[in-house]
Amino acid sequence: MSKPMTKTQLVAAVAEAMGSDKKTAGAALDAIASVVAAEVAAGGSVALPGLGKVACKARPERQVRNPATGETMTKAADKQVKFAIAKALKDVVNG
Repeated sequence: MSKPMTKTQLVAAVAEAMGSDKKTAGAALDAIASVVAAEVAAGGSVALPGLGKVACKARPERQVRNPATGETMTKAADKQVKFAIAKALKDVVNG
């Protein structure tokens, strides 16, 4: 398995695909990331065409076990970010 693409590599690839410079591509990538983070943090979801959907899911308070001691304790309610992969991406990967 290869290493994941770094942000620098992603910015360079996006710049090349857009026919633009790296500064513009980096700004676009940062803007997308901040918009998605703000929307998901507010409880919404964002569909990224061709990639999938990012959403926030609330988890209720629950009982968990400490594996080191075996002690059962209560974990407070929290939120979890979920990513559902789009069918188009699945088809590209498996096709």
